Amino acid sequence: MCQSHAYLVEANGEETLVMEDVSVLKPKGDTIVLIGMFGEQKEIKARIKELQLTEHRILLEKS
Repeated sequence: MCQSHAYLVEANGEETLVMEDVSVLKPKGDTIVLIGMFGEQKEIKARIKELQLTEHRILLEKS
């Protein structure tokens, strides 16, 4: 399995888990749509800060 976990990075550098096992990430205007491996979806007002592909981590920051 190669799904990633998505985290929201706060201004102070603290990371909050937003969603586990993300299979699809879709930019949509000023939001990001995260879709899990079982079809669950979350939409968060954020932008991509960093993708750590070998660590399966998606780092987002508020937009």
